[in-house]
Amino acid sequence: GASWQEITAAVVAQGGGKQPVPDSVAACATRGEVAYLACRFMSAGREESSGVMKTTDGGQTWRLVDRRSESASNLDPNVPPDPAWFYSLYSGIWEDSALTMGVDPNNPEVCWATDYGDTVRTTDGGQTWVPRAFKTLGNGLVTTRGLDVTTCYGLHFDPFDLRRMFISYTDIGAFKSEDGGKSWGIATTGIPRDWRNTTYWIEFDPKVKGRAWAVYSRNHDLPRPKMWRGRTKLNYSGGVGISEDGGKTWKVSNSGMPPTAATHILLDPTSPVDARVLYVAGFGTGVHKSTDGGKTWQLKNQGIPGAEPFAWRIVRDPAGVLYLIVARRSEDARFGTERDGALYRSADGAETWERIKLPRGLNGPNGLAIDPQDPKRLYLAAWSRPEGDRAVDGGIYLSTDSGQTWSNVLAKDQHVYDITIDPRNPKLLYACGFTSSAWRSEDRGQSWTRIKGFNFKWGHRVIPDPVNPEMIYVTTFGGSLWHGPAKGDPSAREDIVTPVVAY
Repeated sequence: GASWQEITAAVVAQGGGKQPVPDSVAACATRGEVAYLACRFMSAGREESSGVMKTTDGGQTWRLVDRRSESASNLDPNVPPDPAWFYSLYSGIWEDSALTMGVDPNNPEVCWATDYGDTVRTTDGGQTWVPRAFKTLGNGLVTTRGLDVTTCYGLHFDPFDLRRMFISYTDIGAFKSEDGGKSWGIATTGIPRDWRNTTYWIEFDPKVKGRAWAVYSRNHDLPRPKMWRGRTKLNYSGGVGISEDGGKTWKVSNSGMPPTAATHILLDPTSPVDARVLYVAGFGTGVHKSTDGGKTWQLKNQGIPGAEPFAWRIVRDPAGVLYLIVARRSEDARFGTERDGALYRSADGAETWERIKLPRGLNGPNGLAIDPQDPKRLYLAAWSRPEGDRAVDGGIYLSTDSGQTWSNVLAKDQHVYDITIDPRNPKLLYACGFTSSAWRSEDRGQSWTRIKGFNFKWGHRVIPDPVNPEMIYVTTFGGSLWHGPAKGDPSAREDIVTPVVAY
């Protein structure tokens, strides 16, 4: 590194005369004259593209070996013979540049590259690139190879066919399996592309075969602060879709609902089959209600202050009482301000809301579960807030009097995302969060044990396997969907020990 030679001109020449933006570069350890360079914003006629260049003479000259379109009017000329699923999801284009690359130290013809959606490999010096993070099965179906970097919220089962499963994803919408999770295909057919980024939740009608509702948004990763940080006014889009054919196709169903990041949908199972009552949490708009199966919607925010409430999740108890979680919109250590998260209750079908007092300092409610046999028993998942070098007022809280009083029953994990009750056994609870842990309680939340073997850093939600009660699924932020033993793996090696053992 004592001296450097500029090679920008050679790169610009190959990039169409415009200086592209480099993202990553990698060279062969034993053949240093061979290197690969990933760039964005290369000129290609009137269009721009990203891609990979290659040099075999130490950077004196470069040759474009892979180009990916950034416009639907100029489809990718290098679509592989076995294309990735995202070519279908994004209408034949994939605009990401390679963020990282690595060249085989003994064979310069082999190069690996990753972007926001895939890991690809070339074995012929860049002439062809093959996806390696998943395996294509034909007919638009794929399955994982174990190298997943996707974020998912829920796993949703068709009550008429438990082999039909849906994963609600960030960035890639939703995926459906018809064979119990062996193969997966895109499940957003009919949804506008502007909404297709994220599916936050899917709700099936337990009495009408094939009917389901889903909520979508262009805005992903909610309620994480990065999605609203620094904004003086929200500009979210999204809404509701309905399917009558088991999720094969969808159509927009949100008349009366303004553009909103719809993050949750809840069905009142006691409502008439031909006039279903539904509730939607609109992040930044509030609560929306439909009394005609989702055809039309009305805003129901009476009692909820603020012009842009971060309505996040809605839960219903067996008696029909509704609970609403409003997400926190502050990142500092303060509490007791208008930016606190909150919990609300409605006893009149969302016509009016009253605020439930939370323990002092707790201002990050994130999930709520209600005991189906005792509706006064509430389980609250809480996100901590910083206090010095500690995280405080997070974990799991229990109320046995409908939220009048609370006790902390799990403080070891300060970033609990959600709590799940096994529908077959109300004594059995699960929880998950952002501390490399999933938790299990067999005594209605009084005590908790870490599920040994699950160690992904950012967990979202535990879903009991409806087919095999000895197994569970776990959705994650960045690690896709996991499946494992409900009581943990006793032979698993514990490897999460820093910065402190949280369990």
